[in-house]
Amino acid sequence: MIEKNEQAAEGEPGKSDRMNTPKTRRRRKAARPAEIIEAGLQEFAERGFAGARLEDVAARAGVVKGTIYRYFESKEALFEAAVHSRIVPILDEVGGLVDAYTGSTEDLLRMVLQRIYERIVTSDAPVLMRIIIAEGNRFPQITGYYHRTTLSKGQALLKRIVDRGIANGEFRAGPATELPIVLMAPAIVAAIWRMTFERHQPVGSEKFLEAHLDLVLNSLKQR
Repeated sequence: MIEKNEQAAEGEPGKSDRMNTPKTRRRRKAARPAEIIEAGLQEFAERGFAGARLEDVAARAGVVKGTIYRYFESKEALFEAAVHSRIVPILDEVGGLVDAYTGSTEDLLRMVLQRIYERIVTSDAPVLMRIIIAEGNRFPQITGYYHRTTLSKGQALLKRIVDRGIANGEFRAGPATELPIVLMAPAIVAAIWRMTFERHQPVGSEKFLEAHLDLVLNSLKQR
């Protein structure tokens, strides 16, 4: 029944789409989870986590509600998948960069922050952060997932970077290196600004990044 309904939602095959081969349908099916996540992000952005409904996500994605349950068992699972798709790969990429980079720690930190701005701050990922801040107390399961998969991983990467800088004499030890998550505070401000105030006072991510680097590097460098 779901298959028939899904075909109805996506259009019954006719003479005009005889080219819809099994291979094409397989490609279409493989892309469906990403399409549902994209629709979910749009719904979360407009209605928040509590207000988002899977039937509305399905309508955005052009499928029936039952199709969503093939890939995501609940709204919470869809939110977690959105976190994983938008943020976790960037952290993995940064981790690889930290592992492989042999230059100065200052240059490494510059590259890491530039990627964070390019791939997270200026993307649709901050919608997830906004939901965590606004609704996290009501839905501790989503804040727990975000902390386990994103914050903990990000903090560990930052600690590796600052420890590297201290070890080679570039950075000085201090309160900021003991709690390196504070080094990301300007990026959070930039993301919130872009979502909320950019239309009223345009700043641009480039200026935020420049100011972020100036603030962080001048606080970390040996004096």
